[in-house]
Amino acid sequence: MSEEKSIRAFLAVDPPREILDAIAMIQDRVRKVIQGDIRWVKPAGIHLTLKFFGNITESDVANISLVVKNITSNIAPLTLGINRVGAFPDVKRPRVLWLGMDGDVDTLIRLQKKVDAELYNYGFEKEDRTFRPHLTLARIKDSRGLIGLAKIMEKSEDYAAGSFSAAGLNLLKSDLTPKGAV
Repeated sequence: MSEEKSIRAFLAVDPPREILDAIAMIQDRVRKVIQGDIRWVKPAGIHLTLKFFGNITESDVANISLVVKNITSNIAPLTLGINRVGAFPDVKRPRVLWLGMDGDVDTLIRLQKKVDAELYNYGFEKEDRTFRPHLTLARIKDSRGLIGLAKIMEKSEDYAAGSFSAAGLNLLKSDLTPKGAV
């Protein structure tokens, strides 16, 4: 009996190239202000994650595809704007620096909840954290000694990357490397 090969995967919206280019310019501006133990996400790897699966099998891919197709078949493309900088879990203990979203965010949140609930029927765990749509700019390894975050947060509204039409979801494979996920 052969064992099914597994892949590390997640469901996401990929911003178009022009948005990623604008995000790269925002990262360059932020890098000039903020200093510390930070690992920047490469713009090509920036995406809006709706659900992280961890390791899944090929049969899981078929089930995920079916669920997503059924849920999204009657949903019009969503307009999403990239409009501000924030930090998780908060500014006092930052671990993730992100760009927030506006536009059809309420519809996106309902879509994520429905996808999460339907995938539960196929054995996937429900997400225990509240879905907060964002694009990760950087991961802060150690917030001690971090300089410039307050200045970035003061000018958060100056970090807009435009808006785009999200017309589909992608199931993406993620490979872990010593330099981060690819």
